Amino acid sequence: MSGEQDSEGRSALDLCQDLTECMEALGLFLGNKFNESLELLRPRAKDSMYHSLVFATILEMQAMMTFEHDDIVNAGQTMKQAQEICQRYRKKTSLINKSDSYTEVELHAEVCYAECLLQRAALIFLQDENMINFIKGGMKVRNSYMIYREMNNFMQSNTFQKGEGHVHLEGGVALGIGAFNLTLSLFPPRILKLLEFAGFSGDKDYGLSQLHDGATSHTLRSLLCTMLLLCYYTFLSFILGTGDVSVTEAESLLQPYLSRYPKSAIFLFFAGRIEEIKGNIDEAVRWFEVGCSVQQSWKQFHHMCYWELMWCFAYKGMWKVAYFYADLLSKENRWSKAMYVYMKAAFLSMLSPNEPRPFGENEVDLFRLVPSLKQKIAGKSPPTEKFAIRKARRYQAKDPVCLPVPALEMMYLWNGFSVLGKDTQLTEDTLNTLCQAESRLHQESVNEYTEDDLCSILLLKGLCLKHRGRLAQAEQCFTHIYESEKKIKFDHHLIPNSLLEQSLLFMQQRRGEDAIPLLRRAKNNYKNYSMESRTLFRIHAALSKLKAPESEENSTDGASPS
Repeated sequence: MSGEQDSEGRSALDLCQDLTECMEALGLFLGNKFNESLELLRPRAKDSMYHSLVFATILEMQAMMTFEHDDIVNAGQTMKQAQEICQRYRKKTSLINKSDSYTEVELHAEVCYAECLLQRAALIFLQDENMINFIKGGMKVRNSYMIYREMNNFMQSNTFQKGEGHVHLEGGVALGIGAFNLTLSLFPPRILKLLEFAGFSGDKDYGLSQLHDGATSHTLRSLLCTMLLLCYYTFLSFILGTGDVSVTEAESLLQPYLSRYPKSAIFLFFAGRIEEIKGNIDEAVRWFEVGCSVQQSWKQFHHMCYWELMWCFAYKGMWKVAYFYADLLSKENRWSKAMYVYMKAAFLSMLSPNEPRPFGENEVDLFRLVPSLKQKIAGKSPPTEKFAIRKARRYQAKDPVCLPVPALEMMYLWNGFSVLGKDTQLTEDTLNTLCQAESRLHQESVNEYTEDDLCSILLLKGLCLKHRGRLAQAEQCFTHIYESEKKIKFDHHLIPNSLLEQSLLFMQQRRGEDAIPLLRRAKNNYKNYSMESRTLFRIHAALSKLKAPESEENSTDGASPS
C-alpha cells in the first residue's frame, strides 16, 4: 500500500514525512514552545491534512482556555479549512463495503475528517447555545461517530492491510471510538435524546481501554488520548460523578510525560490537579505555582492554574488569597466575568464584618454588579454563571439579606467538598464555619430567605459530617432539606441535591436498595432548577455505579421528569 498515490498525487511516503513533522511540532508544544510549534506547522497547513489538523487543534486548545470570541472564531475557521483539506484526500464513494479499494492516504483522510467534525462540534457547543447551532453541532457529532464506527469495523476485518503509518491510523480511530464511548456513557438518556443520539449508548470501560491504548502507543494522537483521559479522571468523573475518584490511573499516565517534559505547563497543571483531588492542598499549590513560572508566552495556562489556586486557598479558608486569584481572573480572562466577580464578592463576604477589604472593595457593591456582567454575545453562558446571577439578585434590594456562606455554596457546585473531605482539619474548620453561620441565622429575624438559607447551610454541613464519619447527623441534615420542600421559595436545586447526597451516603453504607428510590425521585420529580444538568449527570453516575435501571419501568427510559 505504501507506494500508492491518491487523486491529489500524494503518496504514503509523503504521509509518513508529514506525520514525523507533526510529531515534532507537538513535541515543541509540550515543551512550552507554543509559537515555534505553530510556525513549524503553518507553511504546510494549507495542503497537508495532518499539518492543518494539528495546527487547528492547537488553536482550538487555546480558544477553549481563553474563551475570547476572536480566538473561538479563528479556531473554528481554521478547523473548517482543515476539514476541507481532508475532504480533498477522501475517496468520493461511501466507506461501507468498499474499504478494500482505499489507499492508505484515503483511510487517513477519513479519520482526519472525522476528527475535524468532532472538534468543530466542540467549538460550536462552546460558542453559542442557540438551538440551531446546537443541532448543527449534534449533526457533526453524528457524522463523525458514523465514520469512526465504520473505520473501526473495517480495521478489525480481514481486508485491512497495514500500511507505513498504520499505527497513527489506529491511534486516530482509538481516539474517536474511545472519546465517543466514554462521553456517551456519561450522558443520562434524556440528554442523549436532545443530542440526537437516541439509540446510541457508550461503553465506558471499552472507551477507557481504547483511549489507554491510544495514549500508550507512540502516535500523533497519544497526546490527545492522554489529555482526554486526564480530563476525565481529574475533572469529568470528579465534577459529574459521585466524587469517589481514584487518581491512580491518572498518575500512571502522567508520569512518563512529566519525566520527558518536566517543565510542560500542561502536565504541571495536571500534576497539581491530581494532588488537589487527593487532598494534598499545599502540594497542589506548589505544582500550580511552578506551572505559572515555567512559561510566560501563553497566559491561558496561568488562568487555568489561577482557577485551581483560587479553590485551593478557599479550601484552606484563606479568603483574601482566594479573592486575589478571582480578581486576577476577572481582569485577565473572558470565560465568565460575572462568575469571577461573584467569587470575589463571595470570598469577601466570608470575612468578619470589621475586617479590612482588599483594594477597598465591598461585597455588596460587587454582588450588585454581577447581573450586568452576563455574557450577551459570543459565548455560551455557563450554568454556574446563571446560578451566580440568580443568587446575586437579592443584593439589588436597598437593604439586602446577605447570603450566609456563598463561597462554600459555590464550592459545592464544583464538588469541592469531595476534596475538602480528604483533609480532616480543613473539614473540621469548614464545619465550624457552617455551624457559626447556622447559629447567626437562628438569631436573625425570619425573612423570605430564611428557610432557603438554612437548607443551603444544612446541605454543606451534612457533607462535612459525612466526611467526619458522623453519618446519622449527616442524614438528618439531608432529610430536613427534602422534608422542607414546600417551605423553600428560591433554591429549588437543594431538594434534588439533598436526595442525591442522601443516596451517596446510603451507598457509602452499602445500602444501595435504599439509595435507588431516592435517586429515581431526584431524577424524575424535579425540573428547571439551577445546575440541573450537572445534578442529572451525578444521578446518572450513581445509578450506573449501582447498576440500577434509570427508571423502574424500562432501563433505557429517558423520559422527562413529571
